[in-house]
Amino acid sequence: MNRKESLLLVTAAAAGAVIYNIWKPIKSNLPVVADFVVEKYVGTWHEIARLDFYWEKNLKDVTATYTLNKDGSIQVLNRGIHVHSNKEKTAKGKAKFVDSPNKGALKVSFFGPFYAAYNVMHIAGDYEYALVFGQNLDYMWILSRTQTIPENIKEKYLSYAQQAGYDIAKLVWSN
Repeated sequence: MNRKESLLLVTAAAAGAVIYNIWKPIKSNLPVVADFVVEKYVGTWHEIARLDFYWEKNLKDVTATYTLNKDGSIQVLNRGIHVHSNKEKTAKGKAKFVDSPNKGALKVSFFGPFYAAYNVMHIAGDYEYALVFGQNLDYMWILSRTQTIPENIKEKYLSYAQQAGYDIAKLVWSN
């Protein structure tokens, strides 16, 4: 594939992503964590459950590692193991706060200037568990600092997500 074809393919993919996100139902304007402490959020999180999408399709043992940059942005490193090939798949991106750094409303990019919402809806324990919603009802994650989550927190997060309109029956569970 030559450079012109590559550029055309990238442009078409970006336009498709923009159109897709315009047409998809946007979740209601629910409040994010208001007393967010980024220094406590950084580090490695294990994915307990997710709504499956292209990048994470057929991945297991998915982690997200967040590192605070000097400019206040956050480096994002996602890793997972493909269930069929056992090969590691990684994606590196960056996140920025939408408003203030003490609100859990961020935008994340893995592809140049295109950002998607990353909304921290709930934090439990001392930043041990998190519920994250994306920009629409297709994106949701339940995260933990370990590979497990207490049943009471799991149920709380599932109930909240269902009330917000998420189809929790479609969640992919890591364990």
